[in-house]
This record gives sequence, C-alpha cells and structure tokens, in this order.
Amino acid sequence: MSWFVLRDLKRPNAKLPAYKDLRAKGFEVFTPMTTRMRTVGGKKEPVDTPVIPDLLFVSSDKERLDPEILRTPTLQYRYGAGQNFHNPMTVREEDMERFITAVENTPREGVRYYTPAELSKHHLGKMIRITDGGPLDGIEGRLLSIRGSKKRRLLVELPGLLTAAIEISPAYLQLLP
Repeated sequence: MSWFVLRDLKRPNAKLPAYKDLRAKGFEVFTPMTTRMRTVGGKKEPVDTPVIPDLLFVSSDKERLDPEILRTPTLQYRYGAGQNFHNPMTVREEDMERFITAVENTPREGVRYYTPAELSKHHLGKMIRITDGGPLDGIEGRLLSIRGSKKRRLLVELPGLLTAAIEISPAYLQLLP
C-alpha cells in the first residue's frame, strides 16, 4: 500500500470529481480542501472545494488502482520531472499521515497551502515540535517566518508537492536542536 499522487483532469465544477468517485468505490482518498463562497440561485453559500482542483492522493496498491485509472480517461498518475512512466509519484506513509493529521485537526481558516516554488529559504524558521497533548502532539516542522505576521504557523510538508502552514499556539512549542 502506498499513497499515489494522481491528477483529475475533470473541470473544477464537475458533478462527480475523481476524489468523490474513488471514495464511493472504497479507496482511501485525500485532497486538501478549502471553503469558498459560491452563488447558487442568487444566494451565496459556502462550498467545500479542493485547494488544487487536479491534485489528489489515493492509498492503494498499484494492482487495484490501475483498472480505475484505465477506466477513467480523466484520471492519471503524476510523474516527477524526468522520471520513468513506470514509476508514478508516491508519498511515504509517515509523511502523508502527518500531513493529514495536521490539516484535519486545524480549522480550515487556520490552514494555508504553498507550493515548493512559493517558499524560499528565508521563509523557513526554526525547527519545532508541538507538545500540546492533543491530536497535533509530536508533529515536527519549521516555523513559517513572514515579517509582520502576528500568527505562528508550522510548515508541514509533503516533499516536492505541497506544504501546509497551520496556525499554532506559541505556548505549545518546543525548539529542536
């Protein structure tokens, strides 16, 4: 079992995006979500939408996932730059579980997402660990260092793909060497 990185080429407003379709078929699927306002029938209402519409992660073995990829023309594996097409991108189980735990246990308004190109070395602060005794206890990462920001944010990374900056309380931080 691995976490495969997939692309969903359906339009962002499709009735049945791949993450919903695969969940209905029994796959464990994760896609980072955000809440946006949408006008329906002249009224604005909040709607959960993926942060990056074509990005999803599926926990499965390749033999079980391949038939779904072949059956759905708008669903594809993602490949790293310069990698062989026989080796789709995967995320380590520990990294994915840490990322999911951090994102799902933080209110949506307290999470911001960054691509690797958006963060540079001068945005990365000290290494820390959360010690609050709650669901985020033991999560390690770097502090996001942005001048003028009044909120502390911990960067939780999926290497080379996506970084989530979650709001944390300074009372529960432990500096790491």
